[in-house]
This record gives sequence, C-alpha cells and structure tokens, in this order.
Amino acid sequence: MSSTCEPEHNAATNALTAFMCVGITISYLPQHWRIISAKSSEGFSPWFLLLGSTSSASGMLNIIVMQWGIIKCCRVLSIGSCLESIAGVFQLVLVWVLFVMILVLYMIYYPPHLKYVELDIPLPNDLPPQHIKTPVKREGWKLSIVLSWVVFFHIAFIIFVTFLLLATNPSPDATQRSRQLQLWATFLGVSAGLLSALQYAPQIAHTARVKLVGALSIPMMLLQTPGAVLMVLSIALRPGTNWTTWISYAVAGVMQGILLVMCIIFRARQHKLGLDDFGRPLAGSSADHPHLSLSESGARSEEEASPVEAAVGDAVESDVRSEHGVDVVPGEETPLLVKSNGNGDGAGMVRDKERGGVLAWFRR
Repeated sequence: MSSTCEPEHNAATNALTAFMCVGITISYLPQHWRIISAKSSEGFSPWFLLLGSTSSASGMLNIIVMQWGIIKCCRVLSIGSCLESIAGVFQLVLVWVLFVMILVLYMIYYPPHLKYVELDIPLPNDLPPQHIKTPVKREGWKLSIVLSWVVFFHIAFIIFVTFLLLATNPSPDATQRSRQLQLWATFLGVSAGLLSALQYAPQIAHTARVKLVGALSIPMMLLQTPGAVLMVLSIALRPGTNWTTWISYAVAGVMQGILLVMCIIFRARQHKLGLDDFGRPLAGSSADHPHLSLSESGARSEEEASPVEAAVGDAVESDVRSEHGVDVVPGEETPLLVKSNGNGDGAGMVRDKERGGVLAWFRR
C-alpha cells in the first residue's frame, strides 16, 4: 500500500479547493439565514429540494468511489498529506451537507397556516365567521413529508450499496477500480447529472407561476452561479476523477443561472408593484391594484386542486350551520347529514347532532 500512496503536492489545486470550500460555505449562509430570519420557507418547490438533495448525495458518493484508493492511503500518510489528498471529497461532502440543511430548514419553517386545511364558516344573524382548523393536511405539506422520506431512503440506499461494493470489490491500487466499482461510479455520476438537470425545472416552473422570489436567496445564487465554473475546475483537477464527477455541477450552474435571471426580473417587478418577496404590500406602498400574496396564491391553488379539502369544507360548514339552527337540505354536498323522516320532524338531524357530527371529531 505504501508504495502506491505517494502524496501529490499541487499548491494551485489545493489553494483552489480551499478557496472553494470557504466560498461554498459563505454562498449557502445567505439562504439559511433568509429562511431562519423570515421564519418561513415559502417560495421553495419541494421537488427542487428533493432533486437537489439526491443529486448532491450521488455526486458526493461518486467522488468517494473514484478516490477510494486515495482515501485508504490516509492510513499510511501524515494528517496533513491525508487532508490534502481528500480535500476534493471534503468539498463535495460539504456541498451535500449545506444543501440538505436547506431541506431541513424548509421542513422546520414550513408555514403553519399552509400545513392544515383551515375554514372560515359564515354564520347567520350577523355573527362573525367561525374559524376552524382541521386535522386534514394540505396537499403541499403531505408532498413535502413524502419527499423528505424519499431523500432519507435514497441516501441510506446508495450509501449501503456504495460501501458494500467497496468492501467486496477491493481495488488493486490507489488509482484503479474494479469493473463493478467503475460502473457504479458512472451510474452515480450520470444520475447526479440528470437529477441536477431536473432539479431546477420544478423550481423554475414554480417561480414563474407565482412571479415572486419568496424565500429564495438572490445573494446565494449570485455567488454560486459563477462559482460553478471554479467548482468544476477544482474537481476536474483532482486525481482519480473524470467527467462523471463534475458534470452535475456544470449542469446545476447553468440551470441556477436561469433561475437567478428570473428572480432578478421578478424582484424588479415586485418593487414596481410595491410588494415584498412574498407578495405582501410594502410599508408605505401606494399600490392600489389588486395582488395576491404567495401564501394566499399557494393556498388557493391547493384548495382548488384538492377535492378532499373541498369535501371537508362542505361537511364542516354543514355541521356548523346546523349547530346554529340554520336549516341545511341534505344532499350530495352534505352527505354527513341524515335526512329527516317523512313526518318532517327532523329526527335525522337530531340523531346527527347527538353523535357530535364532524365538528366533534375535529376537536379530538
């Protein structure tokens, strides 16, 4: 092992990698802080976070496989030489950790009013509407939970397969790999590139639809878009890597540039309309034209797209109105109400009321 573990000293490559590690950390901090300070992750597409997390994980494991022989040399190298040799691996691990942090913050600061269906039931006799928070999850929140689990199982699966192959297919030296490892590394690299290409498509579509910047950080993209060129260069100069290791970062740089241009255009549009990044009117704004905030537009689109939420709304409204003495005619829109008998004594509605109705179930 020691005969094939001669450390390579390249001052230019090491300086570039160190600069990129610092730059990557600094570039992600504005996005982390923006979510935390706003206490909201509105504006993100959960598909963007899913594809970004899986793409960065695949890229990270690709370079681990490609440089596994170099990583094993740390057993016979000094600490300084070891860190110098695996700096490229640390660089891509850092990218994965910082991006997954965005997903974690997205789930932590997911707007509470967008998690569950909330209804304002109009009441008779000039009574104020009754606000009801139901336990029914909105479609966006359900999707975010499912995709978060997909990210977890994806990283667990590819880590298991990667280290299983590394354990069962030892490399003859620090620079060569078995055919199985080479195929797996190529799969990881190509899948990372494809996921990167797909990663920005849902975010670009979401941003184009709402025409608002939301929680996206323009400073982060201003740093990362040109930084993608240096990122590709720093990876390509590392020993043991090939195009499968850096292709995903090249694709991501191009797609992120498109998103950056869109956000700059929409930021200018918001300023012209007197709106902030979430579609709310700015303080002192004289804008008198109608507008829709990001949360309102998101909630409205979800409600329009979810027949379950519409059915819950109808059922709850029927229940509340019946509790306040408003006659509700049973039918398809009020399936939870039992029709009265032929004598018109309303016994069916009394029985429904005794059972507590949907409202009692919501209060559990």
